Parts: sequence; structure tokens; C-alpha cells
Amino acid sequence: MSFLAIDIGNTRLKWALFASPQPGAPVLHQGAAFLETIDALAEGPWKPLPEPASMLGCDVAGDAVRRRVEEQLELWDVDPRWVVPSAHEAGVTSRYDHPNRLGADRWCSLIGARARVLAEVGPGGAPRPALVVMVGTAVTVDALDAEGNFLGGLILPGFGMMLRALELGTAGLRVPTGEVVDFPTNTSDALMSGGANAIAGAIERQHRRLVARTGQQPLLLMTGGAAVKLAPITDLSFEMVDSLIFDGLLRIQAHRLAL
Repeated sequence: MSFLAIDIGNTRLKWALFASPQPGAPVLHQGAAFLETIDALAEGPWKPLPEPASMLGCDVAGDAVRRRVEEQLELWDVDPRWVVPSAHEAGVTSRYDHPNRLGADRWCSLIGARARVLAEVGPGGAPRPALVVMVGTAVTVDALDAEGNFLGGLILPGFGMMLRALELGTAGLRVPTGEVVDFPTNTSDALMSGGANAIAGAIERQHRRLVARTGQQPLLLMTGGAAVKLAPITDLSFEMVDSLIFDGLLRIQAHRLAL
């Protein structure tokens, strides 16, 4: 009953083969590939794997990339399944105006966050809200209330997009990426610190709004390749979770199998 989870982002594809389609299932194998190299998956890292019984994927890179991945999946007799955001799934209800227009990565991360919220509830306890931050090409800051309702969220540019916008619009700023420091004394550090503080400020504002809305301190979860850059500058308590989209895919698959 092994289960293959695939996360296709804007830059890389990440995959993990789990022992079963259940939250908390052991990882048997995992890996990642840049999108430029995904046509070699079937003859490369996937070739020695045992055939998965099922698969579910999250794709934000578009139809053309997804078709290339499906060609690689022809290595096995497995039906490709992809998450399409909806009004309700696996214990999360979307308040988005058009639920199917929400990014699949955001939807999976929200469902993964809900699974983590429920897992921490002890006997006689109650779930708490969650704030889900993904830091990649873009940054998203999404809010869940204690009942599992997705209240809405922010989208803002990631570090790279901010720096490129400044380089394109301002003369003399084509400089190497710097460090995040409190009081930058060179242009490289000023650029990186400005971007990091802009993102951190958005997170902190949404955190305050979620506390005001729910009257509870939320679980703050951060994920994404660039999330580590925010760690030194936020005063909020948070958990870094690299596997949040996979957590969501596992919970969705388990929920579907139980229906």
C-alpha cells in the first residue's frame, strides 16, 4: 500500500514514497529535481523504486510540466491524481471567493497544517488556529481558524522577486545578495534585510489579526526553501516544517480512501 506524493513547484519537483497513505507514515524514499531535469526521473531516481499502489500530486507549474511528469509515471501502473482545491476537503473549509482558484500548494499546506493542529490536541483539549507561511518564489500567509475554516491570506513577492524588481527599477543596485542584519551598512545587506523585514512584517500583522479574530494564539508554521532567512528576525514562536505539502497530501489521500 505504498503511496507516492509529488509536489511540483515553480522551480523544483519534490517527491516522497511513503509506506502507506496515512498521516505520519514512514518515508521509504524521497528526492528532488529541478524542473529542467524531470524527464530523467523514470530512468534515474525512480527506476529502482518499488511500484507505488497510489499517487497524489500538487502542481503549481502548469499543464505542460504536469504532462511531463505523467510521462515519467508511465514507469508504473499507477493512475496520476492531482489535487484540485475545492470548498471543503479533509476537514478544512475554504472561504475563498472562488475556491478552485486557490493555489494547490496553499490548499495542501492548509490541510497539512490542520492535521498538525489536530495532532497536538490532548485529552479534553480543543484545536487552535494556525497561520501558514510558505516562502518560495512568492510568499503566502494563510489563516485557519480553530474550526478548520480557511479565512483567507496574503500573497507577496519572495526574496528573489523583490531584489529583481529593485535591480530593474533602480540604477546602481545590481549587487550580490547580502545578509539579514539589524542595521545594514552596505547595499547588499540593505537589500536583503529590507526584503526580509517586509515579509516578516506581513506575517506579524496577520498574526495579530488572527489573534484579534479568534481570541487565541495560533500555531505558526513556516515552510519553503527560503523560510530559514526569516528565522533570525521574527519574535514570533514558530515551527519550521519542510514536509507541510506532503502532510496535506497524506491527509487528503487518507480521507479519500475512507469515504
